[in-house]
Amino acid sequence: MNAAFPVLCTALLFLALHPAPAIAWGCKGHQVVALIAEKHLTPGARHLVDQLLSENPVDPQLKRYCGNPSGDLLADASTWPDDVRKERNNGPWHYINIPRGVARGPIDLYCGGEGCISKAIADQLAILNDKSAAPPKRAEALRYLVHFLGDLHMPLHASTNNDEGGNCVPVRYFRRRPYESQGGSFTPNLHALWDTAILERDSEGAEAPEYADRLADRFSSDFAKWQAAGIHVEDWVWESHDLAETIAYGALLPSVPRETPASVHSCSDANNIAERMLHLNLFAGESYQQAAAPLVEQRVAQAGLRLALLLNEAAAALEK
Repeated sequence: MNAAFPVLCTALLFLALHPAPAIAWGCKGHQVVALIAEKHLTPGARHLVDQLLSENPVDPQLKRYCGNPSGDLLADASTWPDDVRKERNNGPWHYINIPRGVARGPIDLYCGGEGCISKAIADQLAILNDKSAAPPKRAEALRYLVHFLGDLHMPLHASTNNDEGGNCVPVRYFRRRPYESQGGSFTPNLHALWDTAILERDSEGAEAPEYADRLADRFSSDFAKWQAAGIHVEDWVWESHDLAETIAYGALLPSVPRETPASVHSCSDANNIAERMLHLNLFAGESYQQAAAPLVEQRVAQAGLRLALLLNEAAAALEK
């Protein structure tokens, strides 16, 4: 027997028992958002970021899902909130459940008692801007903001169809057929495609710095327009919601019916939503990838530029 075989079996068993957390855009996507933001920081914002993160580092004992620090402080900060998500019990901060098909209006209507991403951004920005707040708390607020701007621009973090943002929608992705994992959920599913699979396929193996440079070049002519539009978090939420409808759900074959909104806490709720979606035999292949990948690229680039806008504004206010 190959000596490596027992090690491989142990690793596979670990992965089966300890599935990877759902991380919008995955490790690479969040890091790319941070790296693009860095290209647009003012000197004051750059100083603020470097000082807070270098003087208040992440606990070295914390298990980092995305591995060892990348060497870039902001890119490393971008994935920290998912590392502490379960420990701090703040999962709802990462998304907002706006049902498919609702008319645009105040998003506070969809922000539950445990919070939501738009409220979390406002709260963490207030901490960052508070000169009297403890530096470690301000550094944490900065890490949350880097991460949440990425999450906010992932369409399925602003939409739901009684399916936990697509987590309960089994999808065959190219040759990968969905299989039941745990808690009535399936892999691959629609949320996971948008979290990682579409971006990873689009990046063609490029590491985060190379992919960030590629997107920065591709959208160089758009950055000035996005910058001129200013900071409008609620509009950014509705952008994601609308894109979930037109592309994330809309480009799937066959079409996914809109559900009557219901309270959902697992993929077994809403009359076993995951099992019902499984029987639709949804497929996302080359045509879906062709529709989704340009949007993924744009949203990651927009998240980076808009993160820079927030941090530049915060730094300017603190300098007064």
